[in-house]
Amino acid sequence: MVQQIMEEGSKLYYTIGEVSKILGESTSLVRFWSDKFPQFIKPVRNKKGNRFFTQKDVETFKMIHHLVKESGMTLEGARQRMKQNLSPTDRKLEVIERLRSIKAKLLAVSEDLDTDSDSDSDYPEDAENTENQSL
Repeated sequence: MVQQIMEEGSKLYYTIGEVSKILGESTSLVRFWSDKFPQFIKPVRNKKGNRFFTQKDVETFKMIHHLVKESGMTLEGARQRMKQNLSPTDRKLEVIERLRSIKAKLLAVSEDLDTDSDSDSDYPEDAENTENQSL
């Protein structure tokens, strides 16, 4: 039986529900893509028939998602692109994911700064202006 095992902080196997959450898509779409791209995605199944996907499978799903949903390719077009050289597309997808992560971090910092600016000012310049006004 396949178990979800943790290795160095990352999972060895992901359920279809976990993959769907990672992609932000429905489980039925993940199942559909799994069936349509058998040469690239090879899920392990337990005795019940549940699919378990490796990290490599998850990366392949991300590639399919990028090609189909973001680049607007057909399934056949995505399949052909994946059969060809993957490396330029892989790098582009990796850069896009890094940029999204950076954007999320910057938005969080911006929100923190906005909440800090709403509080009373703790800057020395404000204290100096107050002193100069009283003189």
